[in-house]
Amino acid sequence: MLKFLKIFVPAGTGVASVLALAYVAADQFVIDVPAPVREMVAVQPAMAQEAAPAAEAATPITTLTAELSPAPSMAGGYGLGREALAEEVAAWDTDIRPDGLGLPVGTGDVLTGEELFVEKCSMCHGEFGEAVGRWPVLAGGFGTLDRKDPVKTIGSYWPYLSTVYDYVQRAMPFGEAASLSNDETYALVAYLMYVNDLVDDEFVLSNENFTEVRLRNEDNFFMDDRLETEFPLFTQEACMTDCKETVEITMYASMLDVTPDSGVVRAAPAAGGAVEAAPVAEEPAAVEEAAAAEETGGVDMALIEDGEGVFKKCRACHQVGEGAVNRSGPQLNGLIGRTIGSVEGFGYSNVFNDANAAGQVWTEEILSAFLENPKGVMSGTKMSFAGLRSADDRAALLAYLQHASN
Repeated sequence: MLKFLKIFVPAGTGVASVLALAYVAADQFVIDVPAPVREMVAVQPAMAQEAAPAAEAATPITTLTAELSPAPSMAGGYGLGREALAEEVAAWDTDIRPDGLGLPVGTGDVLTGEELFVEKCSMCHGEFGEAVGRWPVLAGGFGTLDRKDPVKTIGSYWPYLSTVYDYVQRAMPFGEAASLSNDETYALVAYLMYVNDLVDDEFVLSNENFTEVRLRNEDNFFMDDRLETEFPLFTQEACMTDCKETVEITMYASMLDVTPDSGVVRAAPAAGGAVEAAPVAEEPAAVEEAAAAEETGGVDMALIEDGEGVFKKCRACHQVGEGAVNRSGPQLNGLIGRTIGSVEGFGYSNVFNDANAAGQVWTEEILSAFLENPKGVMSGTKMSFAGLRSADDRAALLAYLQHASN
């Protein structure tokens, strides 16, 4: 018995000491559960008792949590950190207003912006803002906002140039945010305006002429008025029964084209409300293709539409169609069959001048080879485009250029 006491007493004393220290530490460092959570869990004991009365003997942890009170603040704060200096606040306060308030002094031109864009941005956004993979498209999309799949870009959707500057300076390039100088940001914004057909290639953007550039969709934006227009509607008492004396079916989802095609079309509801479903005979594919060919004069409109999409990679430098003019590249009307380097008023590189002197003509074969590898076919060309590796893309582009020239 004496031997047992010699072992048990020291051991018990040690355990009691550890528990006492743990209690003191917990009392010093435990923090209160946030009030919303505390209020939520406070109702759990009552719910548990209602669901399982046999569990009353257990003491819910949530009861102890609800009894805690918020820790009082220390006089003079907790001694962490310090008040930010005015200079430190100014370093983060870089937002730009639509009226130009907050713009830093700086300047940048389109050509400098193009070099920066190719170096820092093109791996995600493409060389002309057409995008790579699923990265955002930055250029084009004009006239698409009324479609069910609009192309929302800087040129088609954004309201203010200040948003472009602010975002580029604050968040770009990806992985190197806020690394651009003011002049570099101005140059990149100038280039983005250029690929969206808002300025020419000689444009220089600065804090002095910044507000003169207007984006196309500015007039379609307005101040948020939901507090006055929508909030009263959504906060009024909701009607749950007998809200209307009569209910009439006025349209069907299948007629609105929001459901998959089932081969059945419904007639518009009559005044009585009854509607008959009538099966629609499907035309054979050959008949549809023949009808489409007859309507378009044998032109493959699907191929031309694909080519128009490919041309997005070209239109930063070239124009085609009615009113096309030379830009940083020559206009492309009547390109196939045209003598190489023959557009009046455009300054070609030496390799094009040599081809012109030799009387060479753009054929579909030569154009396809050039589009696949511009610098390989015309060594010394000033065109910076990397080329179209896909034969389908080249065929579609040539079809579009021929169609748009007519």
